[in-house]
This record gives sequence, C-alpha cells and structure tokens, in this order.
Amino acid sequence: MILVLTSITLKSPLKFFSLSYKAMRIIQQMQDSSCIAFQKRGFWTTHYTMTLWRNIEDMKRFSGNGAHLAAIKSASLIATEVRTLTLEADELPKWREAGLLLKEKGKTLRYE
Repeated sequence: MILVLTSITLKSPLKFFSLSYKAMRIIQQMQDSSCIAFQKRGFWTTHYTMTLWRNIEDMKRFSGNGAHLAAIKSASLIATEVRTLTLEADELPKWREAGLLLKEKGKTLRYE
C-alpha cells in the first residue's frame, strides 16, 4: 500500500481559516475516494496529514483532481513550507515516527 505524509507550515496563524476551508473540501473529496485510512493533526501554524492508499494510481487520481489539486496550486498563498513523503507501508505510523520521516526524507517546497 502507499502511505503519504504531509506537513504544511502556514505564513501566519490567520491563514488557518483558509487552510480549514480548503481542508473541509479536500476531506469531502477524500470520502468519495478509495482512501483506506486518514489522520490529521496540527496546532497554530504547523499541520500534518497521513493517508493510506491501495496503490499509487488511486493516490494520484485523488491528488491530481478536484479540491486537492486546487489546494496544491494555491499553497504558496498560505504556506511558507510544504513537506511530502510517499512510501510503501501496511499501516499508518505513529505521529512521532511520521514527523521524523518527513523531517529526514520528505520533499520540501518553500515559498516566500
């Protein structure tokens, strides 16, 4: 299965409102997808998600469409940094492990 870990660091705490609106639409899209498992957590300006997919095709179908694609395209408006890591796994990791994996191996996009 495919595990996707993501973190986003917001430009300011006020960007949380925009993030929440986008997240609500993404979660609605995810509920109609073939996502196996999903968890989120965050506080202040740093937020994380974990998703588990049967295969890479299902994950790409989700991430390249709808609300998720729109959020990716507008990330630079609300974030200073987005990290992602995609790997094979049988289950969602503990949050501590997920954070370490993202920090050590994640692909980082930085915005001004």
